[in-house]
Amino acid sequence: MQHPAEHSPLGKSSEYVSSYSPELLFPISRETKWNELGLTAETLPYKGVDYWNCYELSWLTASGKPVVAIGEFAIPADSPNIIESKSFKLYLNSLNQSVFEGAEALARVLERDLSAAAGAPVAVRVRSLAEVEAEGVAPLAGVCIDELDLVIDNYSHPHPELLKVEPVAADEALYSHLLKSNCPVTGQPDWGTVAVEYKGPNRLDHASFLAYLVSFRQHADFHEQCVERIFLDLQRLLMPERLTVYARYVRRGGLDINPCRSTHECRVDNRRLVRQ
Repeated sequence: MQHPAEHSPLGKSSEYVSSYSPELLFPISRETKWNELGLTAETLPYKGVDYWNCYELSWLTASGKPVVAIGEFAIPADSPNIIESKSFKLYLNSLNQSVFEGAEALARVLERDLSAAAGAPVAVRVRSLAEVEAEGVAPLAGVCIDELDLVIDNYSHPHPELLKVEPVAADEALYSHLLKSNCPVTGQPDWGTVAVEYKGPNRLDHASFLAYLVSFRQHADFHEQCVERIFLDLQRLLMPERLTVYARYVRRGGLDINPCRSTHECRVDNRRLVRQ
């Protein structure tokens, strides 16, 4: 079955346009992947947001002087569309030789264009380098499970049957830096860190969760759908009072993508991790 992104610029040779071109943005309906997971727009069992951070944002002042900044974009997880990443990069690069009155004026343009492509309001912040530098690198809460000793031989696709629980009440946070999947169009690797926080009547077996995460290693899907799959598999297994799955992926082409899915409003730290 052809992936919806096959018609996008992804994996194709593209000319970089240096003048403002919002038509470069390529929306991809979330509906196809929702249906694959047994979901519809009306039955989503989570709330969430996709945080995109751009480290190659630049424009010109009225005098022709370049400005550089960092852009933060929050796209609602229930928006009708995601924005294909290469088209996003091409669009952002089209701002390089365009004149804007300042960061606020640029943010308004970004909000308008990205919201139109996503089909829902996208929140935008244009941030100075000094502001982001002062925040530093973020630590993760909870227990890192990466040093657990286990034998793994499942890499081709996610194996939820690997997951195990103990019938003991739990309220904990876990994370792993070993998440890897592949782009469904180009086959390029996507490297990420995933953090899970949950509370409920069952305790997740940490070693089984690590084996499950590693089983994504050759799986082909976009960042957002990988996180949604992890959320759904854990929700079915744990039957939690609350659950949050948050992944932070290594940037490519100046953009990183960080999806969050939760039973409650996502309240997560969007500061970069050490690999980002």
